[in-house]
Amino acid sequence: MHHIGIVAGTALLAGFWGNAALYVLGLVLSVPMFKRLHRRYGSIAAPIVGASVFTALFLFSALVLGPAINGVGSAPTAPAPSSSSAVESGHATHHP
Repeated sequence: MHHIGIVAGTALLAGFWGNAALYVLGLVLSVPMFKRLHRRYGSIAAPIVGASVFTALFLFSALVLGPAINGVGSAPTAPAPSSSSAVESGHATHHP
């Protein structure tokens, strides 16, 4: 059970909810920039355009670049056959 930390962290940031959490975090961290845009241009349109650009780039990154880099959608490869003793000895060596 000591491997669950890595799996839980990956599961938290993977998929829809992970992307949604990172999107919201990005928007929250962009609030100071949106305030500066509003002060500089004196219009509510500037922060809206900034948030729209952020949203477009985030969606492009999450839906196009991420799958292209990770190979999502490609045919799965069959695992190489291995002996059960090699698998047991590889994992069991760090257990008491």
